[in-house]
Amino acid sequence: MTVVVEEPEVKPAVHEVSPAGLAPWRFRAGALALDILPGCAVIVTMALVALTMPFRSRWWWVCVVVGGFVNLLMMFNRTLLPTINDSLGRSFFHITVVRRGGSAAGPWRLLVRDLAHLIDTASVMLGWLWPLWDSGRRTFADMLLRTEARIVEPDHRARNIRRMIAVVVLAAASVCATGSAVSYLAVYRHDRAVDRVRAEIAVQGPKIVEKLLTYDPKSLHDDFAHALSLTTDHYRGQLLTQQQIVEKATPVSNEYWVTDSAIQTATPTKATMLLFMQGQRGTPPAERYISATVRVVFARAADRNWLVDDLTPLTKPRQAEDKK
Repeated sequence: MTVVVEEPEVKPAVHEVSPAGLAPWRFRAGALALDILPGCAVIVTMALVALTMPFRSRWWWVCVVVGGFVNLLMMFNRTLLPTINDSLGRSFFHITVVRRGGSAAGPWRLLVRDLAHLIDTASVMLGWLWPLWDSGRRTFADMLLRTEARIVEPDHRARNIRRMIAVVVLAAASVCATGSAVSYLAVYRHDRAVDRVRAEIAVQGPKIVEKLLTYDPKSLHDDFAHALSLTTDHYRGQLLTQQQIVEKATPVSNEYWVTDSAIQTATPTKATMLLFMQGQRGTPPAERYISATVRVVFARAADRNWLVDDLTPLTKPRQAEDKK
């Protein structure tokens, strides 16, 4: 007698990922922070420094090149390095990104996945928080690219990863500090120096010009000698020629005072100023009231004092209309 034993129907096994094998949200957030924050800090710093530099200047190009290079390093870490081991942040937290079935994601899928994270950000950060209640712990980018983040067993490279991350963080901090120092030295300190020059010239400039153009026949020699001491070598010869012309003629008292002034340009070593002047020439009862407008270039001497480097009359001295 033959006994027929009915074999039980064998259903095909369905592979399901255990929730315990999926990476917790805090691990994913920490890995992302380690992967992008050092690089983003450098890129933002370089962008801010570049904005303070003259367009297409040497330091502007340095900032652009450094920022672009760091961006390429971030892309390499997030897309190409996982084909060897994994990104630094994921390796530190012992997680990896794979396809839904468990196969390797590949660099192109990882690149598109990072770009798809823009959707996670555009949704008022909702996509980044979605793994907190999603059964598959997926962001919107994971849903689109059919990827998931899983926990992996730590290996002997974990200690080296910690060292590499420490080096990366220190390097990023050094680059940011250097960029800030360059910005201070090349821009901020220069601007501070220019502001100090403007403040000094606004006070000293009119007084220097008044002393330069004022003289009295009784103390003509001393007045001219003092005026020459207020000039640079570049302008001293021109002023000396003018003084000799006055000496050959019949000198009369000449007094000027500045009624208005404006600084045109300023650098840490030079400044150009417009001065509107009024004055008195001669003595009573033959005195004449005069006015003139001059452009004066000041240069800083080795002893930090300001000297007249050039003086150009814009209007010749003329009799003041209100004091005839």
